[in-house]
Amino acid sequence: MKLLLLTICWCLLLILCWPLALLVLLLFPLIWLICLPFRIAGTVVQLVFRLIFGLLMLPFRLFGYGRCQGHG
Repeated sequence: MKLLLLTICWCLLLILCWPLALLVLLLFPLIWLICLPFRIAGTVVQLVFRLIFGLLMLPFRLFGYGRCQGHG
């Protein structure tokens, strides 16, 4: 869906201002390459936070807190 919307917006830009549309088309791969390290860093930070959360919650999961104990 995003790709379709992006294509429609680019076609509209091509109709309204074709030099700008061609410039966007040429600069898009360069911008994508510049943003790639930041996306990788964001993924790494998210995984580190998940690891820390998992380590902090491990004792609770081992002892079964939060589950129904069934003391009858």
